[in-house]
Amino acid sequence: MKPYLFALGAFFCWGSLPAATGSGLQGLRVPELLTFSFVPAACYLLFQHMLLHRNLRLYWPGWRVSLLGIYGLLGYHALYYFALDHAPLAEGAILTTTWSFWIIVFGSFLRHRRLKLGVLGGALLGILGAGVVIGGGQELQLTSEYSLGYGMALGCGLLWGSFSVRLSRLELPEDPMPLFTAQAAVLAVLAYGLSGDFQMPEPSSLAAALYLGIVPLGLSFTFWHQALKAPNLALVGALSYLTPPLAVLLVGLVHGVAISPFVWSGMALILAASYLCRRFG
Repeated sequence: MKPYLFALGAFFCWGSLPAATGSGLQGLRVPELLTFSFVPAACYLLFQHMLLHRNLRLYWPGWRVSLLGIYGLLGYHALYYFALDHAPLAEGAILTTTWSFWIIVFGSFLRHRRLKLGVLGGALLGILGAGVVIGGGQELQLTSEYSLGYGMALGCGLLWGSFSVRLSRLELPEDPMPLFTAQAAVLAVLAYGLSGDFQMPEPSSLAAALYLGIVPLGLSFTFWHQALKAPNLALVGALSYLTPPLAVLLVGLVHGVAISPFVWSGMALILAASYLCRRFG
């Protein structure tokens, strides 16, 4: 049961971003966003590691696993930010949720050595539910004008899904996330330095990036590593579709915004998808 609670904790961290930061991140370029979020994320996880282990010695899992961490953490977030820079927000956000689909499909296949139709149905139903929430009843169109952004959105979905499933298959004695995040922070700073544009962001943007680094990145990485120990990874993937409705509900709760009926409809579809993945996954 604990891994699924950790998964819900990670989804809550990710879903809290819009309510906590609003539009504060919109003024940041991708190199700035990566730097000003991954540096505080690394600092947070190093501090957490020091409190838990009473030392600053980070667990070294070897080069292959370390490169997997760079691929997953830095690769996914860089591609995600670039995707949303090159595609309409609603369509891009829906396509990025395909990482949940891949976790369901890969996780179930590795567990059963075949893909059950019930699991595939749950994966597709979850995407439909997330699309209903994010689209909010508006007409969505995929046009060739934004094909690059759509491709990057689909790519980052596959990237995070494959990273998560691969990490779940590794029996590591310690949490590698502090090291992964520190590596990502160093590389983000190097990329920022090479970009050559060092304008200091507005205080509101820095505050938003700080929150992004500590909660939706730092704290969520700890939760996510524990969530990936779940025996039914397909169920974790299905539950992850709850992130978009959680984000909308938190915005409504914090800012007093009315909740659209599409949110409740989408949540119902996602819960049905979770049942299918629990039943057949």
